[in-house]
Amino acid sequence: MNDDRSIDFDMVDIQKCQRNRYPLLFIDKVTVFPDGEKVRAEAVKNFTFNEWYMPAHFDDDPNVPGFVQTECLVQTFLMTFLYRDELRGKKTSFLDMNNVKFRRKLIPGDQLRIVAVLDSYRRGIARGHVESFVGEESAVSADYVVCVPDVMSQFRPTR
Repeated sequence: MNDDRSIDFDMVDIQKCQRNRYPLLFIDKVTVFPDGEKVRAEAVKNFTFNEWYMPAHFDDDPNVPGFVQTECLVQTFLMTFLYRDELRGKKTSFLDMNNVKFRRKLIPGDQLRIVAVLDSYRRGIARGHVESFVGEESAVSADYVVCVPDVMSQFRPTR
């Protein structure tokens, strides 16, 4: 849903903003709500048994691996700042991931709704919190610190 204060991104648009590609691009669509420094992004990921990792994790109890869950969260978080024209398509790197909480097993058929909030972006370093839900039930959450190396390098001291 797009209102006057939101920007919608489909798969093609997401790939213009961030460097993740198949098979490691996990989010299906994103809406960014720019509001000063406290930018919010909401994404959706639909899980199916046809995902490349599902048959191996596990054949008698298929569920989404933890790394896929946390990657869905961080890809949504990246959109809180990579949607900006001056950052679009830039490489990013993890600096920190804290307070990761897995509250629910994710299985084929689940639709994960992800909400990321950018707490700050300064000198190429983004800090924020991400939560996800299946329906109204909390699924996974984490705090992230991610950098944009091209921007961050501009602030390194020189001798």
